[in-house]
Amino acid sequence: MLPSADAAAWPRSRVLLLLAATATAAVPGISAAGSTPQARRTTAAADAELLVWGPARAPVHALPPLPAGVSPALISHVVLAELGLLPRLTVVDLGCAVAPGVPHLRLPAGEGRGAAACLSGGKALPPARVEALLRRGRSWGQRLDPRQPLVLAECVPGGTSTALAVLRGLGLAADGLVSGSLRYSAHDLKAALVSRGLAAAGLEPTTVSPQAVLAALGDPMQALAAGLIPAAAERGVPVLLAGGSQMAAVLALALALTPNSRRPALAERVTLATTAWVAEESGSDLERLLELIGERWQVNPRLEVAALRFHTCRSSALRDYERGYVKEGVGAGGLAWLWQACGREPGDLARLCDRACSRLLGSGP
Repeated sequence: MLPSADAAAWPRSRVLLLLAATATAAVPGISAAGSTPQARRTTAAADAELLVWGPARAPVHALPPLPAGVSPALISHVVLAELGLLPRLTVVDLGCAVAPGVPHLRLPAGEGRGAAACLSGGKALPPARVEALLRRGRSWGQRLDPRQPLVLAECVPGGTSTALAVLRGLGLAADGLVSGSLRYSAHDLKAALVSRGLAAAGLEPTTVSPQAVLAALGDPMQALAAGLIPAAAERGVPVLLAGGSQMAAVLALALALTPNSRRPALAERVTLATTAWVAEESGSDLERLLELIGERWQVNPRLEVAALRFHTCRSSALRDYERGYVKEGVGAGGLAWLWQACGREPGDLARLCDRACSRLLGSGP
């Protein structure tokens, strides 16, 4: 089901990629978005460059080595290039260690500079920065054109950990439900970090504000997106949250920040779309996570799953997705679903990704 927009509107979509960083990504064993903590410092910049330039141009920052697979930015690039949406893409750097080489927005020092601290300390973001990012998101959302759907994507190494943290900070029993970049998600490690962060912050989930949860446990992407989504929905803009667990956490924050009377309308305007690799992952449960969010805020979250599969691809790095590696990121699931919403065949997308992957890895023309 399309989120309050007919199929003719989707080719006019505006795409927003939010890049952010958190020191949580440096915890050993927490993430596969780069095989080492040092490599993960350049992940967002490299992914943004691949998203915009694709495999045909040498990047400023090389993609960090992965345990297996290839960056999902490749999938997103193919969709945006083939649908003619690259001119409608805006990249925003919310405080990465390394800025991307592609044109991008960089926010003022009070909003966008620096990574979030590790969530285990219970002081991830200064409260003033949280408020500034929420205001920035609301300001952007209030200026959007209702005739132009918004696709919201992210790249935040360590972001599934902050997703679990804010979900638990909001009082949801999300342990074991959140996906991750590792083949087998580090549920115990993430849960332990979150428990330490909650204890350090002294949060009481039944009474704490979303702003306090973000300051204690969140990341900059979440704060800006949580301000943007309610404002966009109130403007009547169809919003596609392109991702998995991280976007579920953003949706939860947006609902928590929205008055009761406006929550049903927000839920009607917003759809979360992800890959089949996340939706079918045995070690997480996105559908159940969205059910918990719906029960908590009395709405019916929309979930769509892209039909893209890589079983028949020649590129082993793409077939690794079918083995449980990588799974999602940089808007891949939402954009793969958008491909279908625009009337294109998933099999054609797989073939184009296979060709692009061969070029990227140097094994084809």
